[in-house]
Parts: sequence; C-alpha cells; structure tokens
Amino acid sequence: MDIDLDSYREQSRETWTEMAPGWEARNAWMNEVAGRVNEWIVGKVDPQPGQSVLDLAAGPGDLGFRVAERVGEGGRVLSTDFSPAMVDVARRLGDARRLGNVEYRVLDAERMDLDDESVDGVVCRWGYMLMADPAAALRETKRVLRRGGPLAFAVWASPERNAWAALPAMTLVQRGHMPPPEPGAPGIFAMADPERIRALVAQAGFGEPQLEEIPFEFRYADDDELWDVLIRLAGPLARAAKGLPEEELQATRGAIEESLAPFRGEDGAYVVPATCWGALAS
Repeated sequence: MDIDLDSYREQSRETWTEMAPGWEARNAWMNEVAGRVNEWIVGKVDPQPGQSVLDLAAGPGDLGFRVAERVGEGGRVLSTDFSPAMVDVARRLGDARRLGNVEYRVLDAERMDLDDESVDGVVCRWGYMLMADPAAALRETKRVLRRGGPLAFAVWASPERNAWAALPAMTLVQRGHMPPPEPGAPGIFAMADPERIRALVAQAGFGEPQLEEIPFEFRYADDDELWDVLIRLAGPLARAAKGLPEEELQATRGAIEESLAPFRGEDGAYVVPATCWGALAS
C-alpha cells in the first residue's frame, strides 16, 4: 500500500464535511435504505435501559438515535464523528426528535479521547473500512468498552454484491476521473473479505466475531434521484464527479446510468442490490 495515511485522513475529513449537507437533506431516504442494517446492529448490541453506548463514525446519527430509544432516559448515547460538520448534522436531527439522552462529540476513532472501560456497547455503521487505520480504531474500541461489552458494526461486502457503488466507481475509473482502488488502502470495500474482518477484530483483542451477510436494496425513483444521491452522498466518488467540466459531467452521468440500466424497471425506477457484513464481537 503506497498511500500517505495522514493525507488520506485530511482528504477524508474534507470529503465528509462536503457531503454533510446532502446526508442531512436526504436523511429520510437513507433511513429507509439503511433500516435493515440499523435493525441488525441494534438487535445484536441489544442495548438495555440505563446503559451507555458509543456510536462511532455516526454521520447523521440515525443509528445512535435507535439505540437512544432503547437505553431510555437513564441511559446515554455518545454520537461521534471525526467531521465537525457531520456532528452538527446529527445534533440538529437529534434535537428535532427531542432526544435528551444523546451527547454529540467530534471524535477520532483511531485516537479516542475517552476513558478506559467507559461505555457498555459500541455501534458503527459503514465506518471502519473508511478509516486510515482500522486496526487502531478497533483497538481503541476494545479499550473504551467495559469488559465483555458488545461491539456491533457493518462494513460493505464485495463489489460484486454492491453494484450501486461498484459500477459508478468503475465508470469514473474507466473515464480517467479516479485512480483504481489500491489493494490494502482504505475505501468502501477495504473490509469486504470476511477473513480480514476476523483478523482485525482478533488483533484488537476481541473474541471470534459472529459474521452475517445483510442484504438490502438501494431504490431510486428515477435517473434524477440516482444522480442526486451519487453527487451528494457518495463521498470520494461524489467529489471526483463534481470536479468535472459540465460537458464531461453530463457524459459521465449518462455512462453511470447506462451501467446501472440492468437494475432499471419499465417505470424508470432503479432497484439495486446491496450487501454488507454485520459483525458482532465482545
């Protein structure tokens, strides 16, 4: 892996700061898409009234909000992200729900400013595989968890199981707008191999994780919604596309829509399969 991890961290923070408004605007849509993943994670952690739970790389906070409902007024959820803009989004969405048991904090998962054994459980949806050093983040997760406390997280399975991301990314690579993914580098599919998940979890001091595939679907009403999601939510892919001249941007859009045509129905709506790995460890 030939990548400067410090530069990657800074670029990643800038990317997700830029994506934050889109994640806020499309929060209801993403909640619907991610509902099954959230349910799996919350079900496995099984938060109890009065417990404290840490939500890592929380983005707009919706996973942690589900946990907050389970731990009740006597419990606490710490909703965290390394992007201050994302933390602000989560705070606004949580305040709109009148959640009084959620604390919002900017936090680097690789270097947590938290005490040892300070939380009862940890949840993380689609976060670890994007981190510069997921091994360090998992070690820190183990450190802040109380003895025997559960960690439940989700990371993306292979590109073949996730056409919604793989085909647009491949189109951008083929048109010269993104470099091909580097083996071992952080990225959406960096933890797609279940053996890598097991190794990273074990190296952090956890026991053998329980792994389960979580299949679901991305649904887009039409071409415009597909493009809106990609250009406002899709991280590095969105940044690469938005930097293109208008003519090439429209040509790239057409090529991406064509790549996903097998998933477009007669009514113009898309139903694109997705799969992530759910992992439970303690």
